[in-house]
Amino acid sequence: MNLSSIWTIITKVIDICFVWIAIYFILKNVKNNTKMALIVKGVIIILIVKFISDLLNLYTVGVIIEYAIEWGPLALIVIFQPEIRNVLESIGRTQLLGRHKVLSTGEKEKVVNEIMKAMDYFRKNKIGALIVIEREVSLQEYIDNSTKIYADISDSLIESLFYPNSALHDGGVIIQGDKITCAGSVFKTSMNQNLSRKLGTRHRAALGIAEESDALALVASEETGRLSIALDSELHYNLTNEEFRTILLDELNNKSEIFFDANDVEEDQNA
Repeated sequence: MNLSSIWTIITKVIDICFVWIAIYFILKNVKNNTKMALIVKGVIIILIVKFISDLLNLYTVGVIIEYAIEWGPLALIVIFQPEIRNVLESIGRTQLLGRHKVLSTGEKEKVVNEIMKAMDYFRKNKIGALIVIEREVSLQEYIDNSTKIYADISDSLIESLFYPNSALHDGGVIIQGDKITCAGSVFKTSMNQNLSRKLGTRHRAALGIAEESDALALVASEETGRLSIALDSELHYNLTNEEFRTILLDELNNKSEIFFDANDVEEDQNA
């Protein structure tokens, strides 16, 4: 085997790897986006109908499908432009290179304990709160427009940030690893038509960030004190303390959390 053959094999392996990475990101984002999932289902149905029309020699159906295949991509780009943009933005924000510290089991338990003490306080006193835990997809665009804090997580700090009538009460808090990075963050609200109209801006903002990233969004209702978690484009509403804690622990154990250096943060509303 000469050098040219080795180089050919290497380029083919690289080619296949890039294709698999692209497929992985597409499937990952389709899974978390209802409208994109409908697009994929529609494409699959068209391909199945195309196969059947060719097999049975259905001329009229075949012509219609040909036109759909020819002009369909352009129509999809125009109609689903916001969804396609969100997928591309999500891919762009994903941390491909692991420059972050992975939290140990003890650190994760400490983070969960501090958050749970704060959320239980909010529940008992009916104080509204929105806490977003960043995972693999970067939330830097929201951090840039927020009040930087970069402090160790503690229940007392979280409670003070959401104290009624405080300057940062209406915004969201972003957690990276075992640090509170910023407060007063304003997130895009979900446009999900199936979401109950009884739910306010906080819950819609929580679902909105869960739809465009893999973050965990923790919500305490100001009106009822009920606790909810938004993740993977779904809102788990009115959870008990035990359910809330279980989901939080499971999700933090399933995905690696990130930890930024203080220098990174320094460089760099109703919720």
